[in-house]
Amino acid sequence: MVQSLNKTAELTTQGISYLGMGAKYGHFLIGDQAFEFFNENNVADYIQIPWANVKAVYAQVSKTHIGRRFRVTTDSGNFDFSAKESGKVLKIMREHLGDEKVLRQPTLWRSVLARFKKQKDA
Repeated sequence: MVQSLNKTAELTTQGISYLGMGAKYGHFLIGDQAFEFFNENNVADYIQIPWANVKAVYAQVSKTHIGRRFRVTTDSGNFDFSAKESGKVLKIMREHLGDEKVLRQPTLWRSVLARFKKQKDA
Protein backbone atom coordinates (compact mmCIF):
# COMPACT_ATOMS: atom_id res chain seq x y z
CA MET A 1 0.00 0.00 0.00
CA VAL A 2 1.21 3.48 -0.87
CA GLN A 3 1.83 5.99 1.90
CA SER A 4 -0.12 9.21 1.46
CA LEU A 5 1.75 12.53 1.54
CA ASN A 6 -1.18 14.25 3.28
CA LYS A 7 -1.63 14.43 7.03
CA THR A 8 -5.28 15.49 6.74
CA ALA A 9 -7.71 14.88 3.88
CA GLU A 10 -9.91 17.80 2.84
CA LEU A 11 -11.76 16.06 -0.02
CA THR A 12 -12.01 12.52 -1.33
CA THR A 13 -13.93 11.98 -4.55
CA GLN A 14 -14.03 9.75 -7.61
CA GLY A 15 -12.17 10.78 -10.72
CA ILE A 16 -10.39 9.77 -13.91
CA SER A 17 -6.73 10.12 -14.86
CA TYR A 18 -5.79 10.47 -18.52
CA LEU A 19 -2.10 9.59 -18.18
CA GLY A 20 -0.82 7.25 -20.89
CA MET A 21 -3.12 5.04 -22.94
CA GLY A 22 -6.76 5.13 -21.95
CA ALA A 23 -8.49 6.39 -18.85
CA LYS A 24 -7.80 5.13 -15.35
CA TYR A 25 -10.64 5.28 -12.84
CA GLY A 26 -9.87 5.94 -9.22
CA HIS A 27 -10.10 8.37 -6.31
CA PHE A 28 -8.71 11.83 -5.67
CA LEU A 29 -7.36 12.60 -2.23
CA ILE A 30 -6.82 16.30 -1.72
CA GLY A 31 -5.18 17.31 1.52
CA ASP A 32 -2.89 19.72 3.26
CA GLN A 33 0.35 18.59 1.54
CA ALA A 34 -0.53 17.25 -1.93
CA PHE A 35 -2.99 16.34 -4.68
CA GLU A 36 -3.17 12.54 -5.01
CA PHE A 37 -4.84 10.08 -7.39
CA PHE A 38 -5.14 6.36 -6.61
CA ASN A 39 -6.26 3.81 -9.21
CA GLU A 40 -9.22 1.62 -8.18
CA ASN A 41 -7.94 -1.56 -9.83
CA ASN A 42 -4.21 -1.30 -9.19
CA VAL A 43 -3.16 0.28 -5.90
CA ALA A 44 0.45 0.53 -7.10
CA ASP A 45 -0.71 2.85 -9.92
CA TYR A 46 -0.89 6.27 -8.27
CA ILE A 47 0.00 9.94 -8.82
CA GLN A 48 1.16 12.17 -5.99
CA ILE A 49 1.76 15.86 -6.69
CA PRO A 50 2.98 18.03 -3.79
CA TRP A 51 1.60 21.59 -3.79
CA ALA A 52 5.13 23.01 -4.13
CA ASN A 53 5.60 21.25 -7.51
CA VAL A 54 2.41 22.60 -9.12
CA LYS A 55 3.06 25.42 -11.60
CA ALA A 56 -0.58 25.94 -12.69
CA VAL A 57 -4.00 24.30 -12.93
CA TYR A 58 -6.08 24.86 -16.08
CA ALA A 59 -9.83 24.28 -16.04
CA GLN A 60 -12.46 24.33 -18.79
CA VAL A 61 -14.79 27.24 -18.01
CA SER A 62 -17.52 28.61 -20.27
CA LYS A 63 -19.43 31.59 -18.83
CA THR A 64 -20.81 30.10 -15.59
CA HIS A 65 -20.27 26.38 -16.27
CA ILE A 66 -17.16 24.59 -15.01
CA GLY A 67 -16.25 21.57 -17.13
CA ARG A 68 -15.29 18.22 -15.66
CA ARG A 69 -11.76 18.14 -17.10
CA PHE A 70 -8.74 19.98 -15.74
CA ARG A 71 -4.98 19.91 -16.29
CA VAL A 72 -2.30 20.10 -13.61
CA THR A 73 1.03 21.49 -14.89
CA THR A 74 4.07 20.55 -12.80
CA ASP A 75 7.87 20.64 -12.94
CA SER A 76 7.91 17.17 -14.50
CA GLY A 77 5.02 17.48 -16.99
CA ASN A 78 1.27 17.81 -17.50
CA PHE A 79 -1.41 15.60 -15.95
CA ASP A 80 -5.01 15.52 -17.23
CA PHE A 81 -7.86 14.61 -14.90
CA SER A 82 -11.64 14.56 -14.85
CA ALA A 83 -14.10 14.65 -11.94
CA LYS A 84 -17.84 15.04 -11.45
CA GLU A 85 -17.15 17.38 -8.54
CA SER A 86 -14.53 19.42 -10.38
CA GLY A 87 -15.85 22.65 -8.85
CA LYS A 88 -15.10 21.43 -5.32
CA VAL A 89 -11.72 20.04 -6.41
CA LEU A 90 -10.69 23.34 -8.04
CA LYS A 91 -11.90 25.38 -5.07
CA ILE A 92 -9.73 23.44 -2.64
CA MET A 93 -6.78 23.59 -5.04
CA ARG A 94 -7.22 27.37 -5.25
CA GLU A 95 -7.07 27.61 -1.44
CA HIS A 96 -3.65 25.89 -1.47
CA LEU A 97 -2.19 27.42 -4.65
CA GLY A 98 -3.73 30.87 -4.83
CA ASP A 99 -5.82 32.56 -7.53
CA GLU A 100 -2.82 33.21 -9.80
CA LYS A 101 -2.18 29.47 -10.35
CA VAL A 102 -5.75 28.29 -11.04
CA LEU A 103 -6.53 29.51 -14.55
CA ARG A 104 -9.04 29.15 -17.40
CA GLN A 105 -7.94 26.84 -20.17
CA PRO A 106 -7.80 28.79 -23.45
CA THR A 107 -10.65 28.02 -25.83
CA LEU A 108 -10.07 26.97 -29.42
CA TRP A 109 -11.04 30.44 -30.64
CA ARG A 110 -8.55 32.16 -28.30
CA SER A 111 -5.79 29.79 -29.40
CA VAL A 112 -6.43 30.56 -33.10
CA LEU A 113 -6.51 34.32 -32.45
CA ALA A 114 -3.28 34.16 -30.46
CA ARG A 115 -1.57 32.29 -33.28
CA PHE A 116 -2.66 34.91 -35.85
CA LYS A 117 -1.56 37.72 -33.55
CA LYS A 118 1.85 36.08 -33.10
CA GLN A 119 2.26 35.77 -36.90
CA LYS A 120 1.20 39.40 -37.40
CA ASP A 121 3.75 40.67 -34.85
CA ALA A 122 6.61 38.65 -36.39
